[in-house]
Amino acid sequence: MFENLTERLGESLRGLTGQSQLTEDNIRDTLREVRKALLEADVALSVVKDFTEQVKEKALGAEVLKSINPGQAFVKIVNDEMIHVMGDSNVGLDLAVKPPAVIMMAGLQGAGKTTSVGKLARFLKEREKKKVMVVSADVYRPAAIDQLATVAKEVGAEFFPSTTDQDPVAIVNGALDEARRRYMDVLIVDTAGRLAIDEAMMAEIKRLHSAINPAETLFVVDAMTGQDAANTAKAFGDALPLTGVILTKTDGDSRGGAALSVRAITGKPIKFIGSGEKSDALELFHPERIASRILGMGDVLSLVEEAERKLDKSKAEKLAKKFKKGKAMDFEDMKDQFQQMRNLGGMTSLLDKLPGLGQMAQMAQDQKSMKQMKHMEALIDSMTPDERRDPEMIKGSRKRRIAHGAGLDIPDLNRLLKQQKMMAKMMKKMRTQGGMKQMMRGMQGMMGGGGGGGMPPGGFPGM
Repeated sequence: MFENLTERLGESLRGLTGQSQLTEDNIRDTLREVRKALLEADVALSVVKDFTEQVKEKALGAEVLKSINPGQAFVKIVNDEMIHVMGDSNVGLDLAVKPPAVIMMAGLQGAGKTTSVGKLARFLKEREKKKVMVVSADVYRPAAIDQLATVAKEVGAEFFPSTTDQDPVAIVNGALDEARRRYMDVLIVDTAGRLAIDEAMMAEIKRLHSAINPAETLFVVDAMTGQDAANTAKAFGDALPLTGVILTKTDGDSRGGAALSVRAITGKPIKFIGSGEKSDALELFHPERIASRILGMGDVLSLVEEAERKLDKSKAEKLAKKFKKGKAMDFEDMKDQFQQMRNLGGMTSLLDKLPGLGQMAQMAQDQKSMKQMKHMEALIDSMTPDERRDPEMIKGSRKRRIAHGAGLDIPDLNRLLKQQKMMAKMMKKMRTQGGMKQMMRGMQGMMGGGGGGGMPPGGFPGM
């Protein structure tokens, strides 16, 4: 997420962090590069101007100029200003109304509204323990109602049926009555989208809003449209009393323009970000965490929260006990770790949240690395349970059978065996010497190709 912006800002700020003192000249040069980086990331020009002016004003203050490490002080100013531009802190949903609290979703067609309805329903069910009903008032797009019915079933939300020959207001009024009758906590309304903003669309959505008086009116927008996302959100905000924004498809947004522009242009908080197709791929938007990731400082808090929800603790404890006894990681463990990592969004998502590992995240995203990981899983799947638990028995005819079963060659299996041995040695070194640094060096060596291929799935013991 936001890889291009992270890389460009890193280059811009690197030259200043080692400076013994800040001057107007080196601040001006650095800010010129920061400005370019933000414009290349498709951040709105007005936002870039305000951002750089505020950073310059604060950077030239006496407190910064006299600080022990002015370069780092400057980076902190950039970080703080970035947090401010994106909204200072997370703004959650305000559902403190007589139930059912109504959430109305608005946005253009293709922004991911229906998918976001499902994700939000699951978020409210699992994390807020709410009884959720969903309804589609989209009577124009073919199969929109069927799509929501499928999404609702997947996430376990109640679905209120509707048909394309009904009036949207009649649909939502009927859903509201049913939600009250069944003591629902929340009713989420999926509205019709268009390919572009038009008068008919705005008139209808205003009519819907007046009919149901929602507690939350959320605008769903595709992050990959850059500053256009902010401009579209503003147009909707002028017509509707929006309470917040859901930024979707952030996993495909390497620029970050929408995240940095929406709040400043609309005045409305980004409440959630969506980062994938899976129904659990919706997170609260924390400006301080996103700023940290953009500046290459990771997002450990989000990673910890995600791990708490998604990781199989019994498997983690089993591996931790094995690790403490100094036993080697076998292929059964590696397969478990591969699954755990996939639950956390894959190697790229994991490394993206760890401080200082942004470059490794980009390397992990490389097609060659992804292909190698798929090959590893195929090879492990081709092994018998005994072979997974005792890699030393994999010799001769066993090698030929495993490679053939995975549709690969013996050299591919040899590379995997070599990586398993390296990881086993690394775990022993960490146990005997407390060597987290040694593990990181070993990881970087393997990512760079010195270990005979990409990072093994078991790269993070105890996950």
